[in-house]
Amino acid sequence: MKINSTVLLTLILLILMMGAGSVSAFLGFELGSSALKGVSTPDGRPTTKFASNKANNFQQGGLVLLKEEEVLKIVKARIEGKTKAAKSEKPEEDDEETNSSKQKPEEKPPEVVEEKPLPGFPVTAQSQGVTMTVQSARYSGGDLLLKVKMQNKGKDSVRFLYSFLDVTDDKGRTLSASTEGLPTELPVNGPAFSGTVSIPTALLDDVKKISLALTDYPAQQLKLEASNIPVER
Repeated sequence: MKINSTVLLTLILLILMMGAGSVSAFLGFELGSSALKGVSTPDGRPTTKFASNKANNFQQGGLVLLKEEEVLKIVKARIEGKTKAAKSEKPEEDDEETNSSKQKPEEKPPEVVEEKPLPGFPVTAQSQGVTMTVQSARYSGGDLLLKVKMQNKGKDSVRFLYSFLDVTDDKGRTLSASTEGLPTELPVNGPAFSGTVSIPTALLDDVKKISLALTDYPAQQLKLEASNIPVER
């Protein structure tokens, strides 16, 4: 029986392919084995891994776990050290503030320039038992201050409205003035009341004397006139 040449060729090719596959498989296995030398399978158990890491750290002199008591002692010592340092620095800061406050000059309030009372007083006006006395006049700051004293020894109490106070100079010009401390009502046989009449000095440049005129309100039955009050400086 003759063997077909085609079949024979096919068998030879299969044998060659199988041989080549076996050789390549063997070579691949050898290369892979040599490449994986020294590589071990990782341990998936966490307790074993932690124990091995701890042992390696102790052996290599790495991380050392402290006890809770030791940690608390260290923290407490650091806090006490910072507190003492702060206390020691505080007196120095206080001394610096004290020295700086001592070095600062004391600020004095602005002085108000006052002149001596003018001569020619008191100037008195009287009507129906009511007395108005201008006791003194002095320049202070930017005003002329007239010290006025009022008393009622008449039969009836008297009321005043100081917006009706007339202040005129020796040339007949009306001057603006303000009052402070004067009573709105004078009782019968009551005590003497004192107050102040203020006049701006800008209105008194060429004035030597002034006059005050005041009437009661609302009856207007009495009139107090204090004339020729010296205001020349």
